[in-house]
Amino acid sequence: VQLQAFGGGFAQAGGSLRLSCAASGRAFSGHALGWFRQAPGKERNFVAAINWSGDSTLYADSVKGRFTISRDNAKNTVYLQMNNLKPEDTAVYYCAADWRLSDQAAYSYWGQGTQVTVSS
Repeated sequence: VQLQAFGGGFAQAGGSLRLSCAASGRAFSGHALGWFRQAPGKERNFVAAINWSGDSTLYADSVKGRFTISRDNAKNTVYLQMNNLKPEDTAVYYCAADWRLSDQAAYSYWGQGTQVTVSS
């Protein structure tokens, strides 16, 4: 069971980045997938999540209207399109998988993080 996130990097405020998370085996099949982020010295916070079929999504208020989560089950991949980035979006972003769609951090499987840095 592995989740591997990539696509982080640097962006200017107002710019865009797209994160991807590739999952293998049981971490993907039938599971909801979520993105969380953790800024230095802060707790890990929920960003967005999507159910297995892709017809139900959750977003943190801070990213609504700017971020879009999607998934391609044929490619075992979940995406996070981040538009209109703000400096406060700077964090390490983690993908996670669980049977239940949730905005809580109680996900069963976690990938390594990918750094996103937004300059003002």
